Amino acid sequence: MNLLKDRKDVSDGPAIVPPSEAQTLLALMHARGEVARLSEREQLFSTLLGSVNAVLWAFDWQNQQMIYVSPAYEQIFGRSAALLLGDFDEWRNSVYPDDLEYAEKTLREVLEKGAVEGREYRIIRGDGQLRWLSDKCFVARQGEDGRGPTIVGIAEDITEKKQLEGELQRLATTDVLTQSSNRRHFFDCARREFDLARQYATPLAFQLLDIDDFKRINDTHGHQMGDQVLQRVAQCGSAVLRRGDLFGRIGGEEFALLLPGCKPDLAEQIAERLQREIQRLSFRGNDGRRFGVTISLGVTYLRASDADLSAMFARADAAMYTAKRMGKNQIVLG
Repeated sequence: MNLLKDRKDVSDGPAIVPPSEAQTLLALMHARGEVARLSEREQLFSTLLGSVNAVLWAFDWQNQQMIYVSPAYEQIFGRSAALLLGDFDEWRNSVYPDDLEYAEKTLREVLEKGAVEGREYRIIRGDGQLRWLSDKCFVARQGEDGRGPTIVGIAEDITEKKQLEGELQRLATTDVLTQSSNRRHFFDCARREFDLARQYATPLAFQLLDIDDFKRINDTHGHQMGDQVLQRVAQCGSAVLRRGDLFGRIGGEEFALLLPGCKPDLAEQIAERLQREIQRLSFRGNDGRRFGVTISLGVTYLRASDADLSAMFARADAAMYTAKRMGKNQIVLG
């Protein structure tokens, strides 16, 4: 038997790859597929991050360095992400000064609590706009090998929400026509001030005023003119207030003032000034003629025997109606 003739020429058939080389080739093909899949996932992840209208961030506590911020940072903060990653003071500089102590304190608290969710503060954007943030943060992992923990968070712009809350609060506490406190809000605040004055034995004055002959104004000149009178009187009331004083519309043409820490002589001066300001008002009626308005005003002060605010209100109310009986346009002490 001729072994040379029986031997098949390898060049006549497919090449036989040694097993070790085949395994290497399969591994390379598998690795290439994994790289492709990872690239797709990374692209998908980047797309998702870019579409989230919130700042995702990660902070190295030990080194006091921001190690990641998502693309939304530059949109919400209006500042360079590269500057923040290079220097954490960039974040401190963006926080509204009055809120910085709170923002830093709550960031430290996450180390003890593991998470801080009710964290809201204001920032100053790069263009100077003031914005509200809800910035929740969590400890992602504790330090290993002596390294400090990593804190992660998500910061959302809640400015519109805060503005809506403020508007709802204003509507709930404000008289729509005169923009002064409504009855409920005035008396809620007045009762708190009454309790404080009783507790600390500080002066407190209460004034009640009513626009004289207001029904005649409505009947003669119309309700639209009556509304203008109410608005102008309310403006006068607001103009004489000190910081911390309360002024509100508590009835149709009836207004009240509460003056915390106000001694009797000063309270009377404020009442007289308010009376003068209202006497200076001038309105033009439908017939083209001008007319003015006056008020009857009752004034009283906190007494040791007053058990609650209603006692002061009753005296001021009685004094105001005494002023009416005395010919109107009067200030009467009660």
